[in-house]
Amino acid sequence: MTHVQRTLVVLKPDTVGRSITWEIISRFERAWLHIVGMKMLRPDKKFLHHHYETIGTMITRHGQDIFDITIDMMTKMPIIAMVLEWVDIVDYVRKMVGSTEPKSAAPWTIRWDYAHMSYAHADASKIGIPNLVHASGNAEEAEKEIKHWFSPEELFEYSPLHHAFTR
Repeated sequence: MTHVQRTLVVLKPDTVGRSITWEIISRFERAWLHIVGMKMLRPDKKFLHHHYETIGTMITRHGQDIFDITIDMMTKMPIIAMVLEWVDIVDYVRKMVGSTEPKSAAPWTIRWDYAHMSYAHADASKIGIPNLVHASGNAEEAEKEIKHWFSPEELFEYSPLHHAFTR
């Protein structure tokens, strides 16, 4: 059964710093995904700790060093957070974005097109892997992340024009 979902997408500092934010956003819009919230912000370490460890269990899964490198990378410059909505969107966005390791991303995904670093190179250089985009891993995670990143007042309910063509 299909159903409408929401998912969080974060355009990371490497996307903002390379000035390719609208190229990435336009890919989601061209796929008829519905933007219901968007903002630019510079989250602090406490905010990111909640996102990456309380919700995402990064330290638990990957260790403190990876967490610290990620937080350092994510605080270098602003990011753009957005909430997208559409039918079964969580899995769809994950496919569009590609594998977390850009080197392993499938052709024509966002990471394949715009990022090319491997885990091995990032680890050897002791840097965060510039993989451009965070996308919620599953529907439960998406719900928690959206509540963390957006207040209810920052999310909008409206029918996009293309609904007339998809019903």
